[in-house]
Amino acid sequence: MKKRLTKSLSDRKLFGICGGIAQYLDVDSTFIRVIYVVLSFCTAIIPSIILYLVLNFIIPEA
Repeated sequence: MKKRLTKSLSDRKLFGICGGIAQYLDVDSTFIRVIYVVLSFCTAIIPSIILYLVLNFIIPEA
């Protein structure tokens, strides 16, 4: 069966994007969130916020 990237309904803090990515990659969601925060600070935060909002509209609900 093929894996699909979807928003997490159980592991969500805001929209479930990081939880869904963690489930898809089969890693801990805290790891994904820490990487996202570090990359956000490295890219001046605004592009990361825009990316997160775009992913919210692109990634379907589980």
